[in-house]
Amino acid sequence: MNLKTSLPLITLCILSTSSFAASWSKTQLHINRGDITNPFTSLEAGTTNVSLQHASGYDYGDNFFFIDYLNDDLEDDYQDRDFYGEWYSTFSLSKISGNDFSFGAISDVGLTAGFNASGEAKVLKYLPGVKVNWQAPGFSFLSTLVTAYIDDNEGIARGGAPSETNSWMLDIAWGYPFTIGSQHFNITGHIEYIAERENELGNDVKAWILAQPIITWDLGNAIDMKKDTLLIGLEWQYWHNKLGTDTNESVPQLHVEWTF
Repeated sequence: MNLKTSLPLITLCILSTSSFAASWSKTQLHINRGDITNPFTSLEAGTTNVSLQHASGYDYGDNFFFIDYLNDDLEDDYQDRDFYGEWYSTFSLSKISGNDFSFGAISDVGLTAGFNASGEAKVLKYLPGVKVNWQAPGFSFLSTLVTAYIDDNEGIARGGAPSETNSWMLDIAWGYPFTIGSQHFNITGHIEYIAERENELGNDVKAWILAQPIITWDLGNAIDMKKDTLLIGLEWQYWHNKLGTDTNESVPQLHVEWTF
């Protein structure tokens, strides 16, 4: 199944899982600005990433997806304008079975179905796996996700990135709100590890680590807007072996969040 034929199926999956009445929902617009390196050209440029993110919970679990649009400042053949998106739907074993799956610091266990897709590179990955939610003092959420990383790239012959062998992923995500006096702050983010694989040219695609911690200040609350509506702060993007290459990246980015 190629990317073009997969997208209608993916869209149908999103709509079907979103058709259940949400018990909670949050949709945000994120804007990041920093100097980002293209690991395949070694060119660095000021890059703006506009991201639409959505998270919600319903009777059987929760959904999360984001769509990024990246645009850099280069005015040459390497100019990077592209879309990238990820979607994950997790089915809570506690909610589906009616049994309590909490144990010790574990609050719940779920089965996750996900995909990653990009436009110009024609990349498509499927990520079935298991998600564990943790009970941790002070955290609004803390989870670990272990999935397969199954390749369905269109490949070089169809004008896309090289197809790859399958692999696996580990992701840790968190949210930690805190206050200093009357001011509200939040530390959120995730760290992912994707294991080594090989592409269709016989080249190794190195295992990578991507960390994206974000610290934000609730500017909206400080100027008498609704709490958690307008946040500003800093995102630090650290990437070891970026996209499976030898490039390592450590970039601070201006970060703005608007919650609808």
